Amino acid sequence: MKCETIQIWPDRPDVTLTTYLLDDSPDFQTGKRKPAVLILPGGGYLGTSDREAEPIAVFFAAQGYHAFVLRYAVLFQSYPHDLARPPEKNPFPSLFPQPLFDVAAALRLIRSRAAQWLVDPAHIAVSGFSAGGHLAASIGTQWNSPLLLDRLGGPAADFRPDALILGYPMVDYVLTTQLQARIPDNPLTDFLRLCEVAAFGHMEASPAEKDRINPAHYVSSQTPPTFIWHTTDDELVPLENSLELAASLKKVGVPLEMHIFAHGHHGLALANEQTAADPNQINLPVQAWTGLVLTWLRRTFS
Repeated sequence: MKCETIQIWPDRPDVTLTTYLLDDSPDFQTGKRKPAVLILPGGGYLGTSDREAEPIAVFFAAQGYHAFVLRYAVLFQSYPHDLARPPEKNPFPSLFPQPLFDVAAALRLIRSRAAQWLVDPAHIAVSGFSAGGHLAASIGTQWNSPLLLDRLGGPAADFRPDALILGYPMVDYVLTTQLQARIPDNPLTDFLRLCEVAAFGHMEASPAEKDRINPAHYVSSQTPPTFIWHTTDDELVPLENSLELAASLKKVGVPLEMHIFAHGHHGLALANEQTAADPNQINLPVQAWTGLVLTWLRRTFS
């Protein structure tokens, strides 16, 4: 396996793409191009979670996929340690749509090196978790938007994922704020306000600001086939986020598979020992999503 970290922008050392490229060995089918998965870890745009980065890449690599992890623009450069002591100023802004530009540039880079890396450029999935799920859904619904074309030029097809894999995605900031506000003495209030600072530049973003980055509003028939999984009692990103996105996808006929698990904390990643920060993040029923997504990907890419 070839692992390399590449800086996406000349002036942004914080935005990097790490490769997990399978070896082209004579013991296998030499020269055969393989499908790929671009992974977008979560972290509320405050940082990018290690638990949703390399372990996910290694999982897909073990199943025959080239894997890539994008560390996109975030508020804090030392996450989660900075949560206790936020910096006065971030020299590398994280405000949306900068992360969207990052993932578009990463997809273009992967496709530009497809021959060198033996990537099948027509079979590239984007897998995102939590805020990374928001970002994955955003590129899946806005890959051909004037916003990207004005910033990066064309062709727009460079930016289109061929499939989306969304784990407990943050979709609707308005809905999430409303649902979280109903919880008395909610311990997550301060964290969610920091997430708004990361995405919008200030706390208490208006509903109009939040609606502008809701990927459900941009769903079209050209949105890629989508796989979604969530837990019913997710304490941070309510299940309603995935339900809203799924309804929008179904309305326009986008191929969709969705799995809702009865119980599970937010941020489960693989839900096993490899990605668990504590025993509560080991969840045997939720581990089933990995087998389900592999079956779905094989069918989608067949």
